[in-house]
Amino acid sequence: MKKEQKLTGILFSIPSLLIITTFYIYPLLKTVMYSLSFTDSKGQIVGFAGIENFYELFTDTSFYESIFATLKFSLITVTFSMIISLFLAIICNEKLKGIKLFRVIFSSSMGVSVSASSSIVLFLFHPSVGLINDILKFFGILPINWFTSSTYAIWAISFATIWMNIGFGFLVLTAGLQNISQEIDESCEVDGVDYFSKLFRVTIPLLSPSLFYLLITTTLKSFQSFGQVDILTGGGPSNSTNFIVYSIYKTAFSNYRFDYASAQGLFLLLLITIIMIVKFKLERKVHYQ
Repeated sequence: MKKEQKLTGILFSIPSLLIITTFYIYPLLKTVMYSLSFTDSKGQIVGFAGIENFYELFTDTSFYESIFATLKFSLITVTFSMIISLFLAIICNEKLKGIKLFRVIFSSSMGVSVSASSSIVLFLFHPSVGLINDILKFFGILPINWFTSSTYAIWAISFATIWMNIGFGFLVLTAGLQNISQEIDESCEVDGVDYFSKLFRVTIPLLSPSLFYLLITTTLKSFQSFGQVDILTGGGPSNSTNFIVYSIYKTAFSNYRFDYASAQGLFLLLLITIIMIVKFKLERKVHYQ
């Protein structure tokens, strides 16, 4: 009987193992192999490189710029996405007339594609006819060339990314708020706890599992941002928006350096792993009960 159960378990595991092997393990092993080799313009291995690609990686100043730009972009998008999503979720958790309409509006950005959101941002931040510069003019501020400025280009891309993240974050946090027992709110009201004390000392700590999940997923998404960079800035100006993922793409498919791009990909994997380990250390402060 036990042998039959083990065999059944193995048979049901085979489809998952095939998928994991095909789309995760094999590409990872192929990337490792490429990173330790020299490749031609067609991606064919022509020789053994050892650690030469990694040596080039750590002596490449433009790659350090990509790391800094990626970390800056991740910090901006994750921080503002979570704060805005939390604010909107708290508002929509109140029992107000017509609040369901606002829930639909706030979550609607989930249905917007990267290309659509980037096109809208391209119009909003247009240097001459964009709405953002019109607002700045109204307050007496000179127009900004958002996509040609190494200082402001990353903020335009961050705006598009934050907008796309808000819908998902809003849904996750709204679900978390609705799972908090009503008895807790009633107990706070009976004890005379004011709104903001209840929010910061009771509601947000109880919402920490949802916040932690959103922190992890939003961070991973920020490191995978590609479409908005390609449409809005193409990695420029002066590599200020040349994030690691986009740098890997240009290295492999514009410069045909598949070996060097593989080394960059492994570094990105290591960087994300380190960041995830650090963030999972914060799980001690998550209140699951």
